[in-house]
Amino acid sequence: MDFNEATRGTTTMNKVLSLSNLTTLAATLCLCLAGSQAMAKDWRGWNIHPPTYPNSIALENFVSLAAQLTDGEVTGEVYHNATLGNQADAISQMQLGSIDFANFNLGPLGTTVPAANVVSLPFIFKDIDHMHRVMDGEFGDKLSAAMAEEGIISLAWYDSGARSFYNSERAINTPSDVEGLKFRVMNNELFVGMVEALGGNASPMAFSEVYQSLKTGVVDGAENNWPSYESTNHYEVAQFYSDTGHLILPECVCVSKQVWDGLSAVNQESLQIAARASADLQRRLWAQRAAASRQAVLDAGIQFNTIADKAAFQNAMAPVYAAAIEETPVLEELINDIQSVE
Repeated sequence: MDFNEATRGTTTMNKVLSLSNLTTLAATLCLCLAGSQAMAKDWRGWNIHPPTYPNSIALENFVSLAAQLTDGEVTGEVYHNATLGNQADAISQMQLGSIDFANFNLGPLGTTVPAANVVSLPFIFKDIDHMHRVMDGEFGDKLSAAMAEEGIISLAWYDSGARSFYNSERAINTPSDVEGLKFRVMNNELFVGMVEALGGNASPMAFSEVYQSLKTGVVDGAENNWPSYESTNHYEVAQFYSDTGHLILPECVCVSKQVWDGLSAVNQESLQIAARASADLQRRLWAQRAAASRQAVLDAGIQFNTIADKAAFQNAMAPVYAAAIEETPVLEELINDIQSVE
């Protein structure tokens, strides 16, 4: 083989090697891009409320801030109006990792995280401001740890106001006024026990079924906050609203532990900042909406009454507390934690 033949052979071999390297490089780039796209896919967010609700606006704010603070590494879409299922379904989906973030009410969450039932105890909080102080402090961190064990990471706490009884029959001023009335409650045995302790009959059912049930007499009443009472038109079929304020239920901005564990420490901190900022916004919007809803139903002519002394209602809850502690002993410590906060 002369020099020219050897050179031609070497050149041919280099071309082959170059083509091979380019093919390998292209394949590697494809894999990297695919991985990048997988990491950058939108998170799926669950929300039970319509898009204009304070919680919905705040949750959208959380997503927007998260995208900004993580330089687009965490993006998401909020699916409003429970289009991804009811809350029980959404909790299960979050544990499985098919829902990435959500705004959950802690009432129904108690069936999955027993420690969360402590905030569902009637009259456990003195008022809404007390609830904020409790949840934003050490107790909130302790409850977050219990939720994390079940695959749910809580980043911040939303407000859902104080819940009171409303019905189509009569004003409620004393526990005896509850006797014989059938009330819709959320799906939690604590709420069933609460109504029964007052002498009423409890009927757990989906929130979407309440209006028709009130209209047809399947139930006599329900219990909820001002915005829910107004926005669902429940005031049209249950005109007696009695200010018992028996439940003050926090809500959470939650993230699936499966996606949370895949984030960098920097991005985890960014999401916490975004969630707390959204909570500040939600609480402001909630207070405005609650005041507006209250005025709207009063203007519509509902029969509203305050209860000057709620001691009789509070005392009637003793068996509810006792049963809850017997079922979940850790609640006794958590009750003390809440009651120790001024």
